[in-house]
Amino acid sequence: MNKRRVVLYHVLAWAAYFIYLFIGGFFLQPGGKTLHIEVSFLLQISYTLATIATFYYAYALVLPGLVRRKYRLLYVIAAIASPFVFIVARYLLEEMLYPLIFGFHNYTDDTTLIFYFWDNVYRGLPSIAFGSAVWGVVNAYQQQNENKQLREEKAQAELAFLKSQINPHFLYNTLNYIYSLAYPVSDQLADAIIKLSNLMRYMLNESKDGRIDLEKEVDYLNNYIDIYRLRFEDNFYVEFKTEGDIVGKRLASLVLIPFVENAFKHGVVDDEQRPVKIQLKVIGSRLNFIVSNKINRNQKDASSGVGLVNIRRRLELIYPGNHELLIADNGITYKTTLNIDL
Repeated sequence: MNKRRVVLYHVLAWAAYFIYLFIGGFFLQPGGKTLHIEVSFLLQISYTLATIATFYYAYALVLPGLVRRKYRLLYVIAAIASPFVFIVARYLLEEMLYPLIFGFHNYTDDTTLIFYFWDNVYRGLPSIAFGSAVWGVVNAYQQQNENKQLREEKAQAELAFLKSQINPHFLYNTLNYIYSLAYPVSDQLADAIIKLSNLMRYMLNESKDGRIDLEKEVDYLNNYIDIYRLRFEDNFYVEFKTEGDIVGKRLASLVLIPFVENAFKHGVVDDEQRPVKIQLKVIGSRLNFIVSNKINRNQKDASSGVGLVNIRRRLELIYPGNHELLIADNGITYKTTLNIDL
């Protein structure tokens, strides 16, 4: 949904809520009593502002944080503290600001702190509940749209693949045959063919959940680097290091390779003083993947960045709320950092 339209809906909803409160506060007082219109107007403004603050505290901050793994305990504490947003906001407006500017406050002087607390907890809970309900509906709607879009993108990708493919199994088997012919002629050529064959075999592997062993992803990266090295022979400077236990870890296939491809395509790989650095680290169930490269100023490829846009979208669909992608560009070095909760 268009963001401007969403903002308009929110504004209209709060305007209607304010009008509803104002009518009730001014005309429907017990015993036929009516407040002075300016007083009623100001009190309904403060009440509405306190409600809005509490609503968006729950809707935009607490609830999105509770569905994430990171800092979940902190968000649980924040959720428990939600009623205090309403209490504090209303107290600052009605009991501190209004007396200072307009010469009146809402509660009487003999109001006890306990009564003030529980009265405002009672009044603030509906805004928390309403914020939770709205967030739940919006989140379900977004998830439904994302799943629909993911299915459509998958169908389009499969259709494009079917239209363009030469049977990949045929190519894979052919490469193995060519390897058998090349082996007696050139070890280097045979080695390149078998690595290319391994890359294709990896791409043919499928799993029900779309994930693959991290060990195989690392092997794929190594094979890709080795094949790329053949183009530059001794003038190829790439450092690839792995740390931590990668055994038994699984992630979505072909998630890491776009960052390496981007570094090779748009970076400098033949500068011994500024090598391309690739680091993969696993700490517990968290994957940290860093790729940095010197920027190639002679690169004129207009497609720069397209792969990263696509992988960013993939990460949002596959790891919503469980990944972090950071990109740094100081004009000399380009660096991408990917963190994923596996």
